[in-house]
This record gives sequence, C-alpha cells and structure tokens, in this order.
Amino acid sequence: MPIQPHIPDGHFPAACPPVLGVEAFYVFGNTIPLLPNCSCTCEKQSYILVDKELIINATETGVELALIENGKLAELHHQKTNNNFTVGDIFIGKIRKMMPGLNAAFVDIGHRKDAFLHYTDLGPKLRSLVKWSNGVINGSINTPKLDNFKYEEDIIKTGKVDQVLNKRFPILVQILKEPISTKGPRLSCELTLPGRYMVLSPFSDTISVSKKIANPEERKRLHALAESIRPKNFSLIIRTAAEGRKVQELHEELMQLLAKWEEIFKQLKSEAPPAKLLSELDKTGSVLRDLLTDNFSRIVVNDKDLYADIRGYLQNISPEQINIVQLHNNNKPIFDAFGVTRQVKAAFGKTATMSSGAYLVIEKTEAMHVIDVNSGHKIVSNDVEQTIFGVNLEAAEEICRQIRLRDIGGLIVIDFIDMKNLEHKKQLSKAMEDFMRKDRSQHTILPLSKFGLMQITRERARPEVMVNTAEMCPTCNGTGQVNATILLTDDIERDLEFIMQSRPKSPLQLRVHPYLEAYLKKGLPNRQMKWFLRYNRWIKVTPNADYHLTEYRFFDGNEDEIRMN
Repeated sequence: MPIQPHIPDGHFPAACPPVLGVEAFYVFGNTIPLLPNCSCTCEKQSYILVDKELIINATETGVELALIENGKLAELHHQKTNNNFTVGDIFIGKIRKMMPGLNAAFVDIGHRKDAFLHYTDLGPKLRSLVKWSNGVINGSINTPKLDNFKYEEDIIKTGKVDQVLNKRFPILVQILKEPISTKGPRLSCELTLPGRYMVLSPFSDTISVSKKIANPEERKRLHALAESIRPKNFSLIIRTAAEGRKVQELHEELMQLLAKWEEIFKQLKSEAPPAKLLSELDKTGSVLRDLLTDNFSRIVVNDKDLYADIRGYLQNISPEQINIVQLHNNNKPIFDAFGVTRQVKAAFGKTATMSSGAYLVIEKTEAMHVIDVNSGHKIVSNDVEQTIFGVNLEAAEEICRQIRLRDIGGLIVIDFIDMKNLEHKKQLSKAMEDFMRKDRSQHTILPLSKFGLMQITRERARPEVMVNTAEMCPTCNGTGQVNATILLTDDIERDLEFIMQSRPKSPLQLRVHPYLEAYLKKGLPNRQMKWFLRYNRWIKVTPNADYHLTEYRFFDGNEDEIRMN
C-alpha cells in the first residue's frame, strides 16, 4: 500500500475534496465513509500519524509543558516548584478521623486539609500492607524483599472501614488525586511504582499485559518475559511501550523500580508520620515516561539544567532519541516562538471556533461540564443532513482535544446538532471513541441519547487547567471608563504644540487608528491642513490598525517615538 504524507486526525485525505459533505473522513487512522455509495480511493490507502512535539518552558515558579500533536496544542501541564502533593507520591500518614457513615477515613499526610481514604481504595491486601509497614517501623522486618513475607487474609469488598483500620497504627498510602478546590488529596493503599515499560505493585503475584498490545504472539512473549524476571510477592503490569523490547531492557527498569521500593523501606524505618517517603517523577519526567514514543520529532527546552536532565533521562530509557532534544537559545520566549501562546489564547475561554466556522460553547457548573455544538453561519450546503454530520464529526475531534487540553474531569454532557440518520449517529459515536483513544485518563463514553446528547465520564486526578485569556483593556486600563472622546483632538493639538516648541525643525509623523486618521483628514480644509497653516510644517498622519481607537503617538524623522511623559 502507498504511504501518504502526514494527515491530521479529522482531516480529509488528499483523494477527497476538503469541504463538508464529501464521501470520506479521516478518523484516528481509519477512513469513515460518509455516504453508503462512497467510491473514494482513500479507503484503499493507509496513513501514518503526524509527529508530536514537546515544548518545555522553565520559569522561576515552575515548569510549563505543551504537547503539540498534528500542529495543534493537545495537552498543557504546569508543575509548580513547591508542589509537594502530586499524584503517585507515597506517604506514611496518621489516621485522624474515622467516618463510618462515609465508609472512609481522613488521614494526615502533612497537607493543610486531611486526605480522604475510602474503603474501596484500601485494596484487598490492606492487612498485608499494614503488617509489613508496622514490621518495618518496629524493626521486626529488616529487608525490603518480600520473598519470605506471609500474606494476611484479604479484606472483603463489602466491609466497613472501622473494621479494618484504627487510629493506633500509621498507614502507608499513595496519592490518587491531587488537592482540588477545597478538597484535600484522595488516597489509595494499593501502591504502584510506574516505569516506562512496566508497573510494579507489592503484595500480589499477578502479571498483566496492556490490552493495547494487539498481537497475541507479542503478548505471550511479554508475559513469559515478565514471569521470568518478576520478584516473589510482586505483581507486574506490562505497558504498551514494552512492545518489541528485549528482556534486558525490562530487567533494567525492574531493578530501578525495586530500588524505589528499597528507598521506601529505608525512609519508613527513619521517618515519623506524617512524612513523604517517595516522590513521583517531576512533571517533565512523568510526561516523558508516559508519552514518549517513536512519533516524537523533537523536545525543545529553554533551560540548560533541564536540557541536561532530559538528555540524561533519555539516555537511560531511549538513547536512540537523545538527539531530538533541543535547547532554545533565542531571546524570544519559547512559547511565543513555537506558537504555543497563540494557541492557548485561542483554545481557552467560553467558545472554541473550528476551521469550518462551526464553534463550541463550553460551560462549567458545579456538577458537570456542558458543551454545545453550533454550526455557525458560514456553512452552506444543499445536503443539510450530510453537512450537519460533517460539523458533528469536526466538533467531536475538537471536543476531545479540549477535554485533554483543559484536563476536564467528572461528567461531561455534549449537545451535538440533531441528526435523524441512525447510521450517522452510530458513526459519530464510533468516531468519538476513536478520538478519545489518545486520552490517557480513564473515561467512559455513552452513545447518543434520544435527545441527541452524549455523556462522557472522565477520571479527575488533578485540578482542571484554567487559563484566563482576557487582557486588560488598553483604552480604559480595566476601569471601564475612558476620557471624553470629544476632547481627543484637543489632547493631540496640545501635545503637538509642545513638540513644535521643543523640536521646531524636526520632521514629524502622527500615527493613529484608521478611524481617527479618516476624521483628521475629513473635509476641506481638514485638521491636517490647518496644522500646516498654523506651524508652516506638514505633519504626516499615518494609520495603524494595531492602535486602539483613542491611541495616538508622535514619531520623529528617525522613526523614534516622541514620548510625552
């Protein structure tokens, strides 16, 4: 099969005319025919996904990461330098309060708000975890290895929290959700140590292989490799990135994860609760670990130390990709240089406009997010049903991007434009599932209801990304009031009088908004002519569309601005 150039998801292949209502639409590597009698040749072709880029902006207060896919901003992460409560961090905590009514406990891990630990997050091996942690603290267990450790009886799924926990013993926990709004962190007692190729979990004996690895032979090979290197009383989850990797690479990472477990053991012996025992990777490292694939074309960073750290990290996990890391030395801010700032300004806000002219309206309530799809006024077609379907497909792709970009969690309700064709409804649901495959957060998508609504639930692990794209009004400076416009020409002439006295022979240029330029040149004689008669010098008046309506500036013959203050 011929390989076509990179085609972004949701775009039309070269064989199809790029207008709404064509026969085929490209969705996540597949071509979806829009008409039953489609004869489009693109169905017989295959495509490859566009490369990804990671732009990293290091500032004094933290690190900002922008993931760009198909030239569009897909994810935005911000890691503050003082963030001590990140998903994946492991703590030894103290139980503050038992809440039998909620079937949960509140745990002190050092945050200003006690963390929340529900019974369903305790895990069946809770008694084994408590036994091991207490043994390490009191000195009866002197090794991080679990070879000779004897499990305790599993707790039942329908039990009560006050039957399995008490305030006398410290509890080993891992952050499941970061603090959001007024809520403290949410915890889990099912500890996991994630790597790039695998996830290590103590007090279990299972091996799982990612469902995204479709080849049965490869799944069988990886399962056998994991079985050969798995330490006793630890479970392994083989991740998608392990596909095609050799046993040496898996074993090296397993040793790194076991070293982390040993670090927890050492900290547990010396630290008094509440205390952090193990920090998750910083945001840069965790994003690279979870996202780095062969599709990455470059990673650009503006800090020398971070640049060296990333190269060192890649040297360990993927040495063949070390040359994709670049250091940004330009004086221009890195997000401006790579168009990230512009995309952030365009993507965040109440509305999101798409290339066809259709747009989304995104509203947030206490209980859910609501997204409304509008066709706009620019779309004209004789086949209304086909046009609506095309708009809904385009909106589905943009909605998935917005969900990832804003990290929207909880319940999401989408009001697509009503469609009567049942086949179109099925294809839209299928396309939505395909678009959402890129999302690493757990999610569930329900098909369109009879009211034309689609419901999505998505895991909420961190606070939603909020970016205020509004800027202070340059005219009123945020006050909501401006000087009387009828006096504007008086202000200009007052400044002009001062310049004529201080610079009697210098060439002079006045730059204003085009509307103001038209007013100054209106009629005979106009203001410009009157100035010439008064000062016996021609003042050039030029328009500048970047100026606001009441803005004006004077420049000399060298194009240098003449400042009045």
